[in-house]
Amino acid sequence: MDIATLVGLLGSFGIVVAAMVMGGDVGVFVNPPSLLIVVGGSIFVVLMKYTLPQFLGAGKIAAKAFMFKSLNPEEIIAETVDLADAARKGGLLSLEDKTVSSDFMQRGIQLLVDGHDPDVVKTLLNKEAKLTADRHGFGATIFSQMGDVGPAMGMIGTLVGLVQMLSNMSDPKSIGPAMAVALLTTLYGAMMANMICLPIADKLSVRKDEEALNSALIIDGLLAIQAGQNPRVIEQMLRNYLPEKKRAAAEG
Repeated sequence: MDIATLVGLLGSFGIVVAAMVMGGDVGVFVNPPSLLIVVGGSIFVVLMKYTLPQFLGAGKIAAKAFMFKSLNPEEIIAETVDLADAARKGGLLSLEDKTVSSDFMQRGIQLLVDGHDPDVVKTLLNKEAKLTADRHGFGATIFSQMGDVGPAMGMIGTLVGLVQMLSNMSDPKSIGPAMAVALLTTLYGAMMANMICLPIADKLSVRKDEEALNSALIIDGLLAIQAGQNPRVIEQMLRNYLPEKKRAAAEG
């Protein structure tokens, strides 16, 4: 569970709801027609831009914003050095029974054990890493689109509410509900975009970058193992992936 995402989401909504409660009746902020225009309208507008499987797949990818936790690069480096030690002592076949924390690394180890050429290993792993990054980037794009469409649908709802209000000025009872639709759709659109969709899109982009870095680290480590490099040299090389402070701490 990504605590930062959960705390940020609950905290932002908590502050807004608290302000509503302090200002009076919360019920005035609940308007089904406004929700229908903003949420339903945004979903269908974005759906037009993609295929149904692509759109539904974005929901699964969004779970990474809350549930996914990237592997620690330092742990990957430690595992790689252990694998290099084992390969140096017993050959690449000795890695067959090794279990690592990354599925991507596990598949890479299997390629080494199967005896594929370094170029083949590099090509296959780079291809898998790219396709994974593309899927995550695609999910981020869909939520970014939702963030762009939400306020626009809110403006459409505002215009609908204003038209309803102006067309029924002779009936004072209809002015209030029409004005509620006009204002609340703008509020819902802004909240959906800035408190849900755009933050999730940004977090998915962060996940994409983290996984891309870890994939590159793993590929370099496995190719170095296949080339028979010294484990200490491999460790030193892979430390370049760490931030400067962590790199200095590891060297110390």
